[in-house]
Amino acid sequence: MMIRYQLLLFIFLGINSLLMAQARDINAEKTAIQSSRYWLDIDYVGDGHIGHRLDVHLPAKGKKPFPVIVCVYGSAWFSNNSKGTVFSTGLGQVLLNAGFAVVNVNHRSSTDGRFPAQIQDVRAAIRFIRGNSEKFGIDNNFVGITGWSSGGHLSAFTGTSSGIKDFEIEGSKIDLEGNLGKYTQESSAVDAVVDWFGPTDFLIMDECGSSFAHNEAKSPESSLVGGPIQENKVQCALANPMTYVSAKTPPFLIFHGDKDNLVPHCQSEKLYETLHKAGVQSELVIVPGGQHGPGVMEAGYYAKMVEFFRKELKKKK
Repeated sequence: MMIRYQLLLFIFLGINSLLMAQARDINAEKTAIQSSRYWLDIDYVGDGHIGHRLDVHLPAKGKKPFPVIVCVYGSAWFSNNSKGTVFSTGLGQVLLNAGFAVVNVNHRSSTDGRFPAQIQDVRAAIRFIRGNSEKFGIDNNFVGITGWSSGGHLSAFTGTSSGIKDFEIEGSKIDLEGNLGKYTQESSAVDAVVDWFGPTDFLIMDECGSSFAHNEAKSPESSLVGGPIQENKVQCALANPMTYVSAKTPPFLIFHGDKDNLVPHCQSEKLYETLHKAGVQSELVIVPGGQHGPGVMEAGYYAKMVEFFRKELKKKK
């Protein structure tokens, strides 16, 4: 079991390293990203941490203020500096071409800090953007969020926990908002969520058919919550986006491949069932033959993402 886990982890990190290398190449040639204006490596907290930096890109067409989509990379929560992969995957440019401002954010890794450090970072980034909306030409009236894998988890979590500052289960309390940065009075809520195969209920991932051995002490999920997940069930419940679903949760669009052996598609099915039961507008797209990214993060589904965000933007207007 341990050998299999280490092999899969090596493969996963190898793929992520390749994406990071591609992102560095794109950032080195900024003409590869077609935007009218951009700001890079902004410290949204002001503490100098690499995990607290973001980029802002404005569309090449359209007029200010632009609706904004916050994008969160996938890294199994192991990376604190992979925001460039938002463009190396093609996702960021598709959103720019559709007229959305794109904010791609870093967050602290699980080695930098246990959960909820990561969600506090994403929320701080959203507050920063709202607090500087005039500078960046961004429309505060519509903030969407999207991300894949662990970034899908953080995107879904940001959506379901919007408006909730703290939460307690069995005496364990979690601070979801934090007090990072100068813009603590701004809202960190989002208006729409697109979740690409993000994990939700860590405790059932192995029994759902994953080959990644998530119950292991050094798995991504165990590293995130600070110990083996089956021995930290309350922490897993606090890290589960489904815990916070209510009738006030914003609309969701969820993508997941039925051949994803790293994050099994039961994770998205459970999330969709919970959203549907609460009366939240939501759609789940199970991609036949889709894997953990390949076959899912592709042009046709990117177009569906854009259509969803445009629809929700129109409703907000």
